Amino acid sequence: MFRDPAELRVDDHGRVGLPVGLLAEAGIAPGADLLAFSDGDGRIVLRRGEDAMRDLLEYGKL
Repeated sequence: MFRDPAELRVDDHGRVGLPVGLLAEAGIAPGADLLAFSDGDGRIVLRRGEDAMRDLLEYGKL
């Protein structure tokens, strides 16, 4: 399910706050471990740590 995009702003410390609804849709709970990486073209990908580890072990890639 795709929702309307949320407009965000990077603060003076390089931080971005994500809407709770967006996190909930992605199955990311408070305290979750995430892996972040650049996917090019201005995209940053956040993966749940357990999903990234599973894909790395099963497929050899993130």
